[in-house]
Amino acid sequence: MNTAWCGEVVRGKGAVALLALRLVAGPAFILHGWTKIQHAFTWLGPQVPSWLQALAAFAEFGGGIAILIGLLTRLAALGIACVMSYAIFLVHLPSGDPFVGQGGSWELAAIYLAIMIALMLRGAGSVSLDAVLCKSKRS
Repeated sequence: MNTAWCGEVVRGKGAVALLALRLVAGPAFILHGWTKIQHAFTWLGPQVPSWLQALAAFAEFGGGIAILIGLLTRLAALGIACVMSYAIFLVHLPSGDPFVGQGGSWELAAIYLAIMIALMLRGAGSVSLDAVLCKSKRS
C-alpha cells in the first residue's frame, strides 16, 4: 500500500511541539470556520465569489477539526494556508493594513500561516491519528 503521504512521523519533543500547535490552531479554526459556515456563501460580501467563500469557510471548519485530531493534517494545513495567504495578500496588504495594530492588522493571519507551513512540512507528529494510520499501513 502507498504510504508516501505519511512522511516521517515526528517523535519526542518535536511531537509535543506539533501537538501544542494543533491544540491551539485546531479549535481556533473550528470556531472561526463555524461562524463563517453560518453564512457560507455571503460572509465576505458580494465582491468575492460565493463558491470561494464557502470553500474557505469549510476549509477553516473542517480543517480545524482535522488538525485538532491529527487526521489528514498536511492536507488540512494546506487548505487553511491557502485561506490565510488569501487573507494576507488579497485582503490586508492591498487595504494597507499594518502588520500589528488595532483591528485590520494581518499579524494573526501570518502566525496561522506559519503554523500551517510547519504542519505541512512536519505533519501532525506521533500523537495523532495520522501516526496511527501510517503505522498500520506500514505494518
